[in-house]
Amino acid sequence: MIEIANDRIYDRIEDLKAELSELIDYPEERFIEIIKDVGFECDLCGKCCTREFNDHAFLLDADVDRIKMIDPDALVPAPYYEYCDQHGRFYVSGYALRFKADGSCYFLENGRCRIYDERPAICRIYPYMLHREEGEDGKVDWRQISGLNEHGFYNADIEDEVCRKMAVETKEYEAAFLNQEIRFSELIQEHFEKNGLKHVKGVYDRRIRQFKGGAEIEVFVFHNGALEKNTVTKTDH
Repeated sequence: MIEIANDRIYDRIEDLKAELSELIDYPEERFIEIIKDVGFECDLCGKCCTREFNDHAFLLDADVDRIKMIDPDALVPAPYYEYCDQHGRFYVSGYALRFKADGSCYFLENGRCRIYDERPAICRIYPYMLHREEGEDGKVDWRQISGLNEHGFYNADIEDEVCRKMAVETKEYEAAFLNQEIRFSELIQEHFEKNGLKHVKGVYDRRIRQFKGGAEIEVFVFHNGALEKNTVTKTDH
């Protein structure tokens, strides 16, 4: 069973590496054209900073280091835990920003970000994205824009240099995200093999049901090459 679990992790690593390779090869000029054609312009509505529009903001390691210095209470293990061992302990590839009870970001006050100049990378590039996922038509393809037509202004005339800068920053974020996922999966593979652990879907499902019922769970979060233990309840998300 351990060997089967490790094969699953190995397959995930290979899939992530393949996506990273495709990302690197994705034509920058094509992305620039998409950004220019969409012409997104922020209208300061603050909707993207709420759970209603984005269920979490995933943080890169560098973002986490900065947030820990500003206010560590803003951090929570990212949802959608990737693995759960036979002892009911969850593992996830990074942290996310905490939401307040009203569903707004921990740092959103009066419709404005308290740490705007220090905001995480994912907030800087939003609503742009560059990764492969399944669309509503079931086709897996590159997705470049998030929340299209749900907020903001469109068809604005954006300067070529601004489009190029956004395309570069977005591609850098997506590459850093995939590299973090790869390093996390490689560490989990090593950790599971070393400690006789395996991912068990039945245990995962049972513990999630308990979690939704109010039980505490242990979540080990990948950060800077190590696993940090967190105790989580559903109120944290």
